[in-house]
Amino acid sequence: MAIGSVVQKGNFVYVYNEKGQQLSCIATGNKSTDGLRGYTISTVSIKKGNFIYIYDERGRQKSCVSAR
Repeated sequence: MAIGSVVQKGNFVYVYNEKGQQLSCIATGNKSTDGLRGYTISTVSIKKGNFIYIYDERGRQKSCVSAR
């Protein structure tokens, strides 16, 4: 199922499909620089500390890369 929208609320990122149904909820880091960095039709990028984590629409981690 494709990602329709992604919204950050506090320390959580909520992923929705095109119909507005919630697909997943992903925790972000606690630093002020942590949080949602972007999304595509199939992935969500979230910064936590010195890393950017890539998740699929169901909140499963697909990869992790250095943010530096």
